[in-house]
Amino acid sequence: MIEVPSQIENQQYKLIDLEKKLKPLGYDIGGNWDYDHGYFDYKMDDEVSYLFLRVPFSAVKGMLDQRGVVVQLGRPFLLSHKYNKGLDDEAIDPNPWVNQFQAPVDSDAQFPQQWILTGQDLVKELEAVLQD
Repeated sequence: MIEVPSQIENQQYKLIDLEKKLKPLGYDIGGNWDYDHGYFDYKMDDEVSYLFLRVPFSAVKGMLDQRGVVVQLGRPFLLSHKYNKGLDDEAIDPNPWVNQFQAPVDSDAQFPQQWILTGQDLVKELEAVLQD
């Protein structure tokens, strides 16, 4: 994980307004959200591992499942999930169609040096979009 200091840190927005600005750029709310916090993820690459720019946010007025919730952004960071390609033949699940992929080999793998500048450029783009 590599933190990328940014002007967006500690800024507050309605979650719906963030979604309207960030989803067209390719950001998604990651699946590991809870009622009081979550992450916007931008998948940068998935050739050898999943490379993400991740932007954390926390609810400051309301909960994430409520209309009109206001969130505060945290410090963006670059994250790499190294995975094995293919199906997990040893998965133990009563419904194999639900969880058929292998767990990450390393959920916080080394972030490739050649992608760091790209991640920093994405944060600059994010700052420009959110200043409007």
